[in-house]
Amino acid sequence: VQLQASGGGLVQAGGSLRLSCAASGRTFSGLVMGWFRQAPGKEREFVATISWAGTRKDYADSVKGRFTTSRDNAKNMVYLQMSSLKPEDTAVYYCNAKNILDGTDYWGQGTQVTVSS
Repeated sequence: VQLQASGGGLVQAGGSLRLSCAASGRTFSGLVMGWFRQAPGKEREFVATISWAGTRKDYADSVKGRFTTSRDNAKNMVYLQMSSLKPEDTAVYYCNAKNILDGTDYWGQGTQVTVSS
């Protein structure tokens, strides 16, 4: 599975951004999609996941109520709508796909999000 994340950029605190992740290379079926982020000097951390059918979504406490993830299986796309952004949201955001059948993880190249105060 190849993952291509996009949509990052520079935004002021309180602003919004929408990240997109395009998946290719195999069927989107059976993949739990997720978003992770890594700030400078910190470990990569979980942000959000969404089940194959989109019926289950989980979020890190730090983004609950501000971020929303969604997916379009017909287009092999997953999204992360981010609002009320804070400077501490600044990080490289990575798209992740997990094959629920064998546990294999796939990662995209990341997109930079910078929130200025």
